Amino acid sequence: MGELILLRHGETEWSRDGKHTGRTDIPLTPKGAADAAALAPMVTSRLAGDRLAAVFASPAQRAQRTAKLAGLTVTKTEPDLWEWDYGGYEGITTAEIQKDRPGWSLWRDGVIPGDAEHPGETVSEVGERVDRVLARAEPLLADGDVALVAHGHVLRVLTARWLELPPLDGKLFRLDTGTVSTLGTEHDDPVILSWNVPPTV
Repeated sequence: MGELILLRHGETEWSRDGKHTGRTDIPLTPKGAADAAALAPMVTSRLAGDRLAAVFASPAQRAQRTAKLAGLTVTKTEPDLWEWDYGGYEGITTAEIQKDRPGWSLWRDGVIPGDAEHPGETVSEVGERVDRVLARAEPLLADGDVALVAHGHVLRVLTARWLELPPLDGKLFRLDTGTVSTLGTEHDDPVILSWNVPPTV
């Protein structure tokens, strides 16, 4: 059985500055592009022997470009891998939100509605999306590994669901930009095989 290979996209201006970046489609910074390209040797060595069954990527350009720079060919653009819809908190930092809501936590307190393009999502709704991704990816693991190229919060929720935990437990798995993680099994139980591994540069 294959493994799930998770790539969080490289740095963007908003991720660098701590701004919540859900559906806003912004490009990688030069550093983000360099970090994504630096993932290629890691991905290539991991996939030695043609073990790759599929590559799913978020529609966001930051994910699509990361996949390409990392040497992956996207076989399915997967809308359910879009980042958490932060609603009215799109483009705002946690510190800015906490000025009006002291102690606010995305995981505990959620988001407020935004405009028509950013209505917002609950953590449970993100969980439902990643459950659909897993349902599409898991049958392919019989043929090899499946790479998922996406965003920090959505991949954290996906990891919780892989481990058969509630979506809220994604809060336990910090995930930095431009990193690779792997999910698999041990004695048929779902496990984390590696986590938040940066490129070796």
